[in-house]
Amino acid sequence: MKELSFLEDALGIKFKNQDLLKQALTHRSYLNENPDFKLEHNERLEFLGDAVLQVAVTEHLYREYPNPEGELTNWRAALVNAKKLAEVAENIGLNDFVLLSRGEAKDIGRARQYILANALEALIGAIYLDQEMEAVGSFVEKNILSQLPEILQGGSYRDAKSLFQEEAQERVGITPSYEVLNEWGPDHAKHFKVGVFLEDEQVAEGEGISKQEAQQKAAEEGLRAKGWNGR
Repeated sequence: MKELSFLEDALGIKFKNQDLLKQALTHRSYLNENPDFKLEHNERLEFLGDAVLQVAVTEHLYREYPNPEGELTNWRAALVNAKKLAEVAENIGLNDFVLLSRGEAKDIGRARQYILANALEALIGAIYLDQEMEAVGSFVEKNILSQLPEILQGGSYRDAKSLFQEEAQERVGITPSYEVLNEWGPDHAKHFKVGVFLEDEQVAEGEGISKQEAQQKAAEEGLRAKGWNGR
């Protein structure tokens, strides 16, 4: 792992408590191989960072755009989904600093994408605890909200889950719900099967390495099953 000062320089943030930064970069799998490591893994920071990120993005969209709530919700989802957050994490160089087990370090597929997205949320949680909300706002505006013009131009904010909800509400007056049908695998490499429901009707199901991915896959299958193209 590189010196954290290099990451701080890249972020433009000097942590008062550098252990918070190190913890944000510590994946659960690393502790399995390094039980004497003095810090916890990053999942509690990720939990905090997810909420703080939602607030920062929501406040910015509310203040800057007069668009209706449904559109702002879709834009926010496009900004904070795992794929986008993993791209941001790559852009700021987190991949070189995340502490992983040897097995996880070899995986460069979708599992790594979610590890990076979660590490970014944990980093935001660490920034919040160390520097408070103003620093979070600056970080989010520079690295995440800056992606919004490209998202709006390309229309990528219309993800399957949002489309399925729009179509279901318009066509049958029901808001879809999602339920985890099954999950398996170790804590650091879970796999989920999720069903999408219209009240008591299970329309479709999807699988993924996070609940969010499984929900998106279920929504995609739901659109196909119902013959709804989202137009």
